[in-house]
Amino acid sequence: MTPRTKQALVVAGGVLALAVFALLLWRGPWWLDGSHLREHDLQPADGAVVTGFRTTLVAIGAGVVGGLGLLYTHKNHRHTQKLFDLHRQEQLTGRYVEAIKLLGDDNADQRIGGIYSLERILRDSEADHDTVLEVLAAFLRHRSPGTDAAAPRPPEDLQAAVTVLCRRPIRDGEPRLDLRRVELRRGKFQNGQLRRVDFEAALLSGADFIRADLRSADFENTDLAAANLTGANIENAKLLGANLRGAWGLTADQLVSARIYRDTKLSEDLAADERVRARIAECEAART
Repeated sequence: MTPRTKQALVVAGGVLALAVFALLLWRGPWWLDGSHLREHDLQPADGAVVTGFRTTLVAIGAGVVGGLGLLYTHKNHRHTQKLFDLHRQEQLTGRYVEAIKLLGDDNADQRIGGIYSLERILRDSEADHDTVLEVLAAFLRHRSPGTDAAAPRPPEDLQAAVTVLCRRPIRDGEPRLDLRRVELRRGKFQNGQLRRVDFEAALLSGADFIRADLRSADFENTDLAAANLTGANIENAKLLGANLRGAWGLTADQLVSARIYRDTKLSEDLAADERVRARIAECEAART
């Protein structure tokens, strides 16, 4: 059915309804109770019946009109909301495309602008949450290898991506961040929300993990030498083959909550701790 045909039917239905309503107002009382109502020379009792019927009919008509008005308003609101959502999605798509272009730019400042644009999308759009995280993780995996190992900190664009990931909003069903083999020596992960992140074989010596949430993170064969782990939560973190020698702020209390093994490289005092040794034996037994 074409919109014009549908509109014509609605108009015809409205005209018919008005005609029926007017006819009921005029002849309704006699159709309902014609055997007791006079056609001419109406008495007060007849007038009361007619008036009561017409008042009731008008009230019913007003209710129907009001209901139709509410229905129309609701449909109009839904249509407006759909248009708004469509426009918002188009805006987000445009922002996302522009941010990706900036992320691939040769200029570091442009890349940083793209990273913070993606952060804004990350916060504005729950639907794009996982995609943005995967893009930023891929950016770090592809850009960080080969960076200057002697530099006092990672390049600014890489640190910006780390910062965004560390302070991202946490949502249900979020994918595990894949940061395997990244090279972020002396990077700042302070207070980072890094639960379940995969750091396998990453180079993170001297990194700042103060008060970071590293629960269930994977640090298999990861270089964490001289990293600052003061107050970091490493409960159930996998430290198989990880290098933790010289790590700042690392305590036996932290280690016994993690998964540590014979090939986990620890400072001499921690390796000699009885609780740590017992935890290593427990984790080794669980491997077999």
